[in-house]
Amino acid sequence: MKDNKTIKELSLTELKPFPGHPYKVRDDEEMDALVESVREHGVMVPLIVRPIDTGFEIVSGHRRAHAAMRAGLKTVPVIEIELTRDEAAVALVDSNLNREHILPSEKAFAYKLKLEALSRQGKRDIACGQVGHKSRDDVDEGESGRQIQRYIRLTHLIPDLLRIVDDGRISFTPAVELSYLTPEEQELLFTEIGFAEATPSLSQACRMKRLSGESKLTEETIASIMAEEKPNQQERVSIPVSTIERFLPNASPDRVRAFILKACEFYRNYLERQRDEC
Repeated sequence: MKDNKTIKELSLTELKPFPGHPYKVRDDEEMDALVESVREHGVMVPLIVRPIDTGFEIVSGHRRAHAAMRAGLKTVPVIEIELTRDEAAVALVDSNLNREHILPSEKAFAYKLKLEALSRQGKRDIACGQVGHKSRDDVDEGESGRQIQRYIRLTHLIPDLLRIVDDGRISFTPAVELSYLTPEEQELLFTEIGFAEATPSLSQACRMKRLSGESKLTEETIASIMAEEKPNQQERVSIPVSTIERFLPNASPDRVRAFILKACEFYRNYLERQRDEC
């Protein structure tokens, strides 16, 4: 690995995203704030790139590159480092694991990417223990090897179910159990979730996993399990995502919930003012 710490400017047209990059670059509220910062101050932290035949590949800084493009910049500061693809994969994952907001799917595919890279480097026996992020004191600040493997299990979920996990509608532990269902069974479950307007509890997910292992999980069985009333189940109000996106395009689930609560509070105060004026 050759490390050249010299900072230089590169055209955005020369930069390529890392293949299989597991972290999503979203045009959300945080990105809007980053774009404004870049417009005012420029890109303060250089991107890390590695040279490839067609230009340069981004190892760290995909969000900064996107913000610079939106801000109208032509070039960005970079530090060029000679890395193999596997070395770059490990560096890419490590540079993002300490981010404040990481979706379960992002962490799942990031751990998988790093584990595969470490395995190809001949570190198969110790790879899982190295996947978690290390602090400056070389203390593992991330998950245990077992927890990392559980995150990697999420990569076996079909995209529709994984999206529900990212939205927070299916908790992590039930999601891990559901990852053992076949893709066909997962498709049936996703359809039933839409009909039932509910998601499986841990108990239900475990039963489905067991029945799947016994080749007894049918469409009728899934419907029967999902029709069960959970002890803590409460009546819910469903609002189509397309309706919310008119007001909050590309918003995260947390921001949508906060927006709805603020709107309800505003409307309640409005009704109280109307009543007081009567």
